[in-house]
Amino acid sequence: QFVESDDDEELLFNVPFTGNVKLKGVIVMGEDDNTHPAEMRLFRNIPHMSFDDTAREPEQMFSLNRDPMGELEYPTKIARFSNVYHLSIHFPKNFGAEATKIFYIGLKGEWTEAHRHEVTICNYEASANPADHKLEQITPQTPFIS
Repeated sequence: QFVESDDDEELLFNVPFTGNVKLKGVIVMGEDDNTHPAEMRLFRNIPHMSFDDTAREPEQMFSLNRDPMGELEYPTKIARFSNVYHLSIHFPKNFGAEATKIFYIGLKGEWTEAHRHEVTICNYEASANPADHKLEQITPQTPFIS
């Protein structure tokens, strides 16, 4: 089974993660012919990315070699991919065919649970109302401290 591009050689994958990922490497398997992708561009933390968004500068770009067995791993710049919750992988071109075929994309890295901050509702007093802060008189039980 494989994914094949429709009208031209471009493919775009959007990969949302359930936590934060430190991405260390990517493996791409394709056919051993001209349908194998020749270039890969990685974008991080752009949910719902479309082909219109691929004109921007990627976080990292790779020139790919034909790899039908998935033996080549392309290492990422870990400083740029240390806190990824959404990864977009753009394949802009292949080795000359009209369509691009991809059989496998492997992601290597470390997953950590995401810390989602929920909305906190706070009430603040502009000035204290003494009626809200009643204190009972503190009377010592004995005059001696032991």
